[in-house]
Amino acid sequence: MAIATESQQQHKASAERSPVEKQRWTLEDFDIGKPLGRGKFGHVYVAREKRSQHVVALKVLFKSQLKESQVEHQLRREVEIQSHLRHPNILRLYGYFYDQKRVYLILEYAAKGELYKELQKCKYFSERRAATYVASLAGALIYCHGKHVIHRDIKPENLLVGAQGELKIADFGWSVHTFNRRRTMCGTLDYLPPEMVESVEHDANVDIWSLGVLCYEFLYGVPPFEAKEHSDTYRRIIQVDLKFPSKPAVSSAAKDLISQMLVKDSSQRLPLHKLLEHPWIVQNADASGVFRG
Repeated sequence: MAIATESQQQHKASAERSPVEKQRWTLEDFDIGKPLGRGKFGHVYVAREKRSQHVVALKVLFKSQLKESQVEHQLRREVEIQSHLRHPNILRLYGYFYDQKRVYLILEYAAKGELYKELQKCKYFSERRAATYVASLAGALIYCHGKHVIHRDIKPENLLVGAQGELKIADFGWSVHTFNRRRTMCGTLDYLPPEMVESVEHDANVDIWSLGVLCYEFLYGVPPFEAKEHSDTYRRIIQVDLKFPSKPAVSSAAKDLISQMLVKDSSQRLPLHKLLEHPWIVQNADASGVFRG
């Protein structure tokens, strides 16, 4: 009996992992279901791949709008990066296809929807829930940084919740694959680190800052440097004007972790592998990465 080569075994394993994967798709390969959301450049639908019966999310983008906003290059980069990432806390991009008017991205379906809506509903999360989410995201970012990918836009709107309740980083529109420091200002105002606000070079440590902002927002329901005017938000970020309100009550261990991540000098921010060893994470995070209520 012939013994399968290593590459054949890997191919078999990858086929088993991703029943959707195939060289070339068309719209005919999918049964389209209900809309899941609407974005700036198109819509997302739940869909079933007919051959495998695998349920996916189909993101439909309009070429004319991509061209008008001059983001075709950005989309190419996003697809290139996300399609190569394999991590339980990163949404899979199985592939893409296009016709004359549209581009279609075939994405993993996150059954429990947007984390942003869940946070709005709850107003803020418990420390156990926040710690579980932050630890799982730290693991995903360690994986990204190991592959020289900086995400640059970690925020609740870019996180989805999988069927088991696990978080998935879903949007890589601002991400970059790089071996060097960068200068581009990108991301979302409340989550921008001081080095981007001041237009100085930045590196992967921007993601540590954003994760610190996210942790704060999980626990307090608002981002830490929020202000009525953009100029005041910029000023608060540059000065790291970090205040911890008395309500809701948050432990000193959680505040300590946030304070070690929101540091102006990016080289002094708490490294992600150290974050996973922080007492607040160790005592509160569910090791499975799933918050069980």
